[in-house]
Amino acid sequence: MSKTAEERRAEAKIAYNAFVETCPARQVLALIGEKWVALTINALAGGPRRHSELRSLITGASQKMLTQTLRTLERNGLVARTVTGLAPVRVDYELTELGHTLVPLLAALKQWSEGHIEEITAAREVFAEKARPTRVWDQPPRHPRARLSPTGNDRTGRRHDAGVAPVRRRSQNVGR
Repeated sequence: MSKTAEERRAEAKIAYNAFVETCPARQVLALIGEKWVALTINALAGGPRRHSELRSLITGASQKMLTQTLRTLERNGLVARTVTGLAPVRVDYELTELGHTLVPLLAALKQWSEGHIEEITAAREVFAEKARPTRVWDQPPRHPRARLSPTGNDRTGRRHDAGVAPVRRRSQNVGR
């Protein structure tokens, strides 16, 4: 017995796994993870808005990036674009029914990020401190007699980097 197209789609839907490289659901996750998508959807959650309203609400997004984001969302069925009037033309953007299904998820993500930014900032600072390279005088000497002061000078007062004597250039040797 042959299956209908709807039955085949239902079976394929069950088989979707975003961890598999070729899965179409991975493209949806990539779309939602784009830089301006979550903010744009959250901004449109309150109802239709014009491009200029969105741009003033989502600071930092250039006109080009916002336009590209809106086109991508429209192409994927999450945003509807409505053009009204002849002169001047008015263009409004609003979430589709499918786009509204994302609002609770992305609003929760926005709220979570706003509520935990201090913890994330602290974690970044701890990580940066661990990743910072150590200073020359914090490292053990490479040679028993090579002792550097915190300024990087040896006992003779000459400047050395990491306990290695500086290389003289030809211009320094002129007249010697």
